[in-house]
Amino acid sequence: MGSFSIWHWLIVLVVVLLLFGRGKIPELMGDVAKGIKSFKKGMTEDDTAEGPVQRPTHPVDPRTVDHKSDEVR
Repeated sequence: MGSFSIWHWLIVLVVVLLLFGRGKIPELMGDVAKGIKSFKKGMTEDDTAEGPVQRPTHPVDPRTVDHKSDEVR
């Protein structure tokens, strides 16, 4: 039950070929490869575009929001 015989794998291969066709599988793998290449290129461009990170000279709390209320106290 844990392993499949060669006949099971052949049947699965035939079903996959019938569903996707002979030309679709290489085309799909080519699209996956292009996606991976563009992802890697984008990651390297992000690293080089940012350059060194400069820290602000004074501490800034990004959660602070100045809000003027219309309410009279």
